[in-house]
Amino acid sequence: MKPALQDEQTLIAALKRRDPAALSALFEAHADKIYRLAAGMLRDEQQADGVVQNTFLALIKHIDHFEGRSDIGTWLYRVGYNECLMRLRRVRPEVELDEDAEPDRMPASFTDWSTMPDALLDSAEAAGEMERAIASLKPELRAVFLLRDVDELSTAETARILSISESLVKVRLHRARLALREKLAAYFDERAQA
Repeated sequence: MKPALQDEQTLIAALKRRDPAALSALFEAHADKIYRLAAGMLRDEQQADGVVQNTFLALIKHIDHFEGRSDIGTWLYRVGYNECLMRLRRVRPEVELDEDAEPDRMPASFTDWSTMPDALLDSAEAAGEMERAIASLKPELRAVFLLRDVDELSTAETARILSISESLVKVRLHRARLALREKLAAYFDERAQA
């Protein structure tokens, strides 16, 4: 639940006064979400902790310049996302994602997961397989998937956090879901036949 505009303005004013209770409240409200995004993108819990720490250090350092063009939660997500990208670039060279270069394609295999027993879908093994599949997505697709389908943010919020258009969020989410479906199809096909 988002705070009312007046509540957010009061919180920002308290942050600008360096009120520790305001920082604590904001940390409590957003740290877990930023950690989930970072852990999902970086696949490293220690790095994810660093992202959370750097995000809130940036908040403390730059709160006086916060203009309120977005809500504070969106701003924090954006800072955390940028920190993740910076860390990923240190490991891998930057590659431009040409949205038109990768046409949508249908998965090679379709599995009707609605007929599978819930015990199989909810198993720790299936969860691990899903985590590996998410980790294998390109960072741009993984970020959209984590924000939209895991954190359940709206398309508009996701677009603001990632500084991309809403239509690009939809394209990337569609591609992420198709890629995940294809990566998981073989795993679930085997279990369905057993």
